[in-house]
Amino acid sequence: MVASSDFADFLRDQLAPLGRITMRRMFGKTGVFCNGVMLGMVTDNTLYFRVDDQNRATFAEARDSPPLNYRKKGSTIDLSFWRAPERLMDEPDELVEWARAALAAARRVAAKRKPKR
Repeated sequence: MVASSDFADFLRDQLAPLGRITMRRMFGKTGVFCNGVMLGMVTDNTLYFRVDDQNRATFAEARDSPPLNYRKKGSTIDLSFWRAPERLMDEPDELVEWARAALAAARRVAAKRKPKR
């Protein structure tokens, strides 16, 4: 399920200190982008942040929640997006800190995908 318009507006407002926040429907979910780089995804009005080897420690609190996943040919495929703790929705400064760490991971992923000249 995609993000509701109220939840999307909330995220755009809360994450605005990072840059231009946009949302786009993707694979039945909502991608959360900052200046064109996807830092998170939303499903059922639940925010998931991009995680990589360099920011896993930052997201240690989210480690016990299942990552964002999907089913394919009878198997569950886990994605590199971890659920943001619900308490962050009431902690705007900390939400931005987590989002900043997710954005850094998203930029690292994007840099690896760009073809080298």
